[in-house]
Amino acid sequence: MKVSGYSYMRNSFAYGYPVIQSITSVLPIVDEFIAVVGKSDDGTREAIEAIGSPKIRIIDTEWDPAMTKGGKIFAQQANIGLKAISPDADWAFHIQSDEVIHEQDLAEIRQAMEDHLDDKKVDGFLFPFYHFIGDYKHIGPTRKWHSKEIRITRNDPRVFSYRDSQGFRLYESEAAYLEDEKKNGVKLKVKKLQARIYHYSYCRNPYLLGGKIKKFGSYYSQGNTSPEFNQEAEPFDFHGVIDILAPFEGTHPVVMAEVIAQQNWEFKYDPSRGRFKPRHRVLHEIEKITGWRIGEYKNYKLIS
Repeated sequence: MKVSGYSYMRNSFAYGYPVIQSITSVLPIVDEFIAVVGKSDDGTREAIEAIGSPKIRIIDTEWDPAMTKGGKIFAQQANIGLKAISPDADWAFHIQSDEVIHEQDLAEIRQAMEDHLDDKKVDGFLFPFYHFIGDYKHIGPTRKWHSKEIRITRNDPRVFSYRDSQGFRLYESEAAYLEDEKKNGVKLKVKKLQARIYHYSYCRNPYLLGGKIKKFGSYYSQGNTSPEFNQEAEPFDFHGVIDILAPFEGTHPVVMAEVIAQQNWEFKYDPSRGRFKPRHRVLHEIEKITGWRIGEYKNYKLIS
């Protein structure tokens, strides 16, 4: 069995992404790792090179401003990595640069790929998420945050990144994918794993995060695309995205230890500032009792 990992990134340090931890967290279970590095001026490329792993192959890109609308640039960059993996790879493991895998979950992930290597009914694997909000001690447990995403697919030329790189679908050909404005495609049939994605997008210095939010927004519009958003940023108000938070009672991946120790901001969770719509509060209470997230968007077909 051969497994290829891949990710895309650009100016990761300028916006506080744990990109090195993200890559190193999956290196033990992949045979190669494709890093699609957009032109950066903050040392991102050099730091990836400095990891020093012979498994890593870097592809240099420049992000096209014309691809910003609707977040298409993210899918484009993901597809560059996906299509660059070795032809003889069996599985493609996508990890985004604010996501990390816990070392305790590597064995389960590897075993699942081995167990279903020849089971062609399985197109990939679905991962539940921990979304860290504000700091490393709080997670977002509600429908405000996606609960699961596909992160492993078969190395099938018909698989393409869907919409803004939040999932994958099957297409008859690359031409069909490019012609499909809505990118409907065919949902992948996937197995759900217990292994989780540790997602740190909203767990960063609020000044860096403020710059990231402004820059990220530019990738969904044809407006200002200045690369200097982080220098203009105001501190991000975490409570602006919070409905409720839950305490995180587990352990973080070992690769995150130094990052966590260097936290240079303070976050105080104030439940009274939560923006929880009455309908969503009711739905959350139902989910807590039943485990069922009513009306959840599912970009996959779950198989038992």
